[in-house]
Amino acid sequence: MSKLKIAIQKSGRLYDESLQLLKDCGIFVNNGKDQLKVSVDNFPMEIMYLRNSDIPQYLEDGVVDIAVVGENLLTEKQKNIQIVQYLGFSKCRVSLAVPKEIETDSLSYFQGKKIATSYPNTLQNFLKSNDIAADIHVISGSVEIAPNIGLADGICDIVSSGSTLFKNGLRETVTLLKSEAVLAKTPQLSQEKNAILEKFLFRIKSVLKAKKSKYILMNVPNEKIAEISNVLPVLKSPTVIPLAEKDWSSIHSVIDEERFWDVIDELKANGAQDILIIPIDKMVI
Repeated sequence: MSKLKIAIQKSGRLYDESLQLLKDCGIFVNNGKDQLKVSVDNFPMEIMYLRNSDIPQYLEDGVVDIAVVGENLLTEKQKNIQIVQYLGFSKCRVSLAVPKEIETDSLSYFQGKKIATSYPNTLQNFLKSNDIAADIHVISGSVEIAPNIGLADGICDIVSSGSTLFKNGLRETVTLLKSEAVLAKTPQLSQEKNAILEKFLFRIKSVLKAKKSKYILMNVPNEKIAEISNVLPVLKSPTVIPLAEKDWSSIHSVIDEERFWDVIDELKANGAQDILIIPIDKMVI
């Protein structure tokens, strides 16, 4: 039987969360320390640990079938690669930054200036679309130091918390694009391997849905069941279970993490008591 070859960053910010995603999907990885290729016993998959910058080319060439990679890298490499699932972790942005003493946030500051970056294609396309002519100086790594040594007037780099910029006396001004980890696939994927990918995606979506949801239980007076049911953003309808205490029931449902506190306030206002919130491990819909 064919095995789906998945590329994972061999080191860096995507490594740990990529392996955790596989674990959450019930895919158990053999000890892959210091190995470039590792087999999986309980799913038709092989894991290849690759250098991050090489992954887009390996995908395009069909050396690997799928990969966990930053969307920003795919944008920069400009490869013919399809994103099949956004994964919700390693969120960041590609932004312009200037020395903190520069007061303006205007993009026009960069007109005629020197910009150091590891993302020349992304930056060039952005500047061109905004009619900004600047001198792009390509640096691989430690871009933040460029203004301090007189190499550039500003930088274009990946930003997560902004702490690295702050430590180097820089501040973020303009965001070019937002990014997160994605699952991408080669354009050369066979029908057989695409069937395996669909099974993998089913697991991923179940895991991601669970991370965004909470299981909720509460006690409700029977006369308030209709009002409480209208508040709950459920999949179909809540589960209602009569309690031993007369005229009371227990309602079970699922709520979105993003609406959690707003929903809780509404539930309490409508008479819900003894509210319990439980994490969900998997959610199959």
